Amino acid sequence: MEFNKVKFRVLHLQRNNSMHQYRLGADLLKSSSVERDLDVLVDDRLTMSQQCALAAKNANGILEYIKKSVDSRSREVLLPLCTALVRPHLEHFIQFWAPQFKTDEELLERVQRRATKMVRGLEHFSYEERLTELGLFSLKKRRLREDLTNAYKYLKGGCQEDGARLFSVVSSDRTRDKRHKPKHRIFRLNMRKNFFTLRVTEDSNRLPREAVDSPSLEITKTHLDEVLCSLL
Repeated sequence: MEFNKVKFRVLHLQRNNSMHQYRLGADLLKSSSVERDLDVLVDDRLTMSQQCALAAKNANGILEYIKKSVDSRSREVLLPLCTALVRPHLEHFIQFWAPQFKTDEELLERVQRRATKMVRGLEHFSYEERLTELGLFSLKKRRLREDLTNAYKYLKGGCQEDGARLFSVVSSDRTRDKRHKPKHRIFRLNMRKNFFTLRVTEDSNRLPREAVDSPSLEITKTHLDEVLCSLL
């Protein structure tokens, strides 16, 4: 099978990249500042800002369609629609492209703000009050919940084989300490601090012992919900 050389692009990462030119056979490959991988936009700085903008745009488009085509403004109608059709655009592969900047976080959160404000009777409530009334978490809390849930899978669930390559576990015999603390591997590049394996470690080590040592994923999720409900 012959490769379609027109579809190949070179994505140069890091500021000090030597920008080496690559060839496929005799043809010189063109460089690009952003490329799509598994429907996720990855730019040459790995900031994920363009992906956040695209996700917010797509989610707002679906939300506008719901607003124009659905007459009912009851929570029983809008909540299932937004959960099934809007939120997936904001959380598709989110562990990979989680926003790194507050502006990107707010861009995504603004979609859910708009969606909750559409519910009849909640128009004049604050965003936090609307979330409480609807039994929802903010998108930031949902990302944290999914980070911690995936960390549990890698450390104690069915993905431990992969987790052994991502994390090292430090044991502790202290009475008030957790039995096992995940520790990320050391990386040289500063951009790594935003990657899943680094950002989840500190949050995981803050969890209460009953959440860390839960015998099942479902029990862990219950403890996570309790912890997140107490967070501002």
